[in-house]
Amino acid sequence: MSLRLTFHRFAELELNDAARYYERESEGLGRVFLDAAERTAAEILEYPEAGTVLRGAVRRRLVRGFPYGLLYAVMPDEVRILAVMNLKRRPFYWQGRS
Repeated sequence: MSLRLTFHRFAELELNDAARYYERESEGLGRVFLDAAERTAAEILEYPEAGTVLRGAVRRRLVRGFPYGLLYAVMPDEVRILAVMNLKRRPFYWQGRS
């Protein structure tokens, strides 16, 4: 059985906000960021237990080339992305998301 990927509504907003920020910085960079985040999400689905455990059941995988991490929880039938976290911001702002 394969897991499906879902996003917390705030994580989806964070992803889109980051992509817009990078696109404003340099044309095309927003797409590069989204591609890197999609590769990271695919890696998470392939190897869900490989992420670094942050707290409890929450794990993190880094987005290559960007100061971001995807924070996620593995559930019986899905992997839930809880946050698209800028690594230079408050470290535990995402707590309480499910």
